[in-house]
Amino acid sequence: MEGITNVCHQQPEEVVLIVGAGPSGLAVAACLDEQAVPSLILERDDCIGSLWRKRSYDRVCLHLAKQYCSLPHMPHSDTTPTYIPKSEFISYLNSYAERFRLRIQFGRRVESARYDQKSGRWIVKARNGDVLEEYIGRFLVVAAGENDEKVVPDVNGLDSFKGVVIHSSEYRTASAFKGKDVLVVGSGNSGMDIAYDLFEAGARCSIVVRSTIHIVTKEIWLFAMRLMKYLPISIVDTIILFLCYLRFGNTAKYGLRRPNIGPMYMKCYTPVYQVIDVGTYDRIKTGEIQVLPSLTSIEGSMVTFSNGKTHHYDAIIFATGYRNTIRQWLETDEGLIGKDGMAKNNYPDNWKGQTGLYCAGLNRRGLFGSSEDGLAIADDISKAYNPLMHVNGVKSDEKYKSV
Repeated sequence: MEGITNVCHQQPEEVVLIVGAGPSGLAVAACLDEQAVPSLILERDDCIGSLWRKRSYDRVCLHLAKQYCSLPHMPHSDTTPTYIPKSEFISYLNSYAERFRLRIQFGRRVESARYDQKSGRWIVKARNGDVLEEYIGRFLVVAAGENDEKVVPDVNGLDSFKGVVIHSSEYRTASAFKGKDVLVVGSGNSGMDIAYDLFEAGARCSIVVRSTIHIVTKEIWLFAMRLMKYLPISIVDTIILFLCYLRFGNTAKYGLRRPNIGPMYMKCYTPVYQVIDVGTYDRIKTGEIQVLPSLTSIEGSMVTFSNGKTHHYDAIIFATGYRNTIRQWLETDEGLIGKDGMAKNNYPDNWKGQTGLYCAGLNRRGLFGSSEDGLAIADDISKAYNPLMHVNGVKSDEKYKSV
């Protein structure tokens, strides 16, 4: 392509390079700052928290209570809502970056990262517009997140559909769909939230539920998170399922079959999350939101499902998630990153690799996991970078206060 160059413009050497300026990358950088360790974040977008700012719908709120959604060294204020809306969480991320004076290079799309055995350094090449830049760091932290490239299933006849087709990352508000027949494909948190948003705006909404799901309330899940401090997962799951039965009854009657494993076990050990209900279930019970099986083909505005039934739709919204692309550019992963681009090792050994490689926020433990990763990574890097600050078992925050 004309104007594109592969001549690398070498940048000054850094102590720690962090890929990604989402909550995980910010948490690591802030914790490093508290340990007096310099770092530089490379972010492909033009802002921090781009998933929240550019790929989330307007009404979205954090599904976990605020005490589980703060980043290290900066808890949410007493006046912050328990379940934080999108706009307030974006403001929180902005304030976080400003408070710790984080160094961020925006518009840097990482194309490769490899460890150079001879120099003992990480070599990262990133595209800055038409210019290819080379960054060198003693440590590399992969914090690019699990929600990267959108996934849209290959449906027979999708190209023939006459209406609107978008991915959930492009959905903002239901106002344009009032009075229309809309099909939401995908029954995770995004799909369920969007279906309810469409219903409230006056759309006639259906949702495709292709697999088993655990649906819970915010209150039940908050209670379960607290119980995890004291009880094993198996007992917590038993309590969750009992409370869910009292609240929802037999969800299978309405096309929402529960998995054979418990919701907390599923969250901790599989890539599938529980669904936090925002009101969608009650609308499903009344029939105001229709539950349908997998779609098999599309012809014009008509969609055919695996049960043989055919329905007309004006729009289709694919809430079918994302795929991780870390393995496309991380050439040396030292066994830290699995084939799915997530941490290969289970918690709590998920964040550290070899030769100065780390990953943050890739253990499917949400913002709470990102915070834990940030603290652990910064402490480990600080021990290697400033070993004298870690003598006699002094805690990291106490060390920093004495510097």
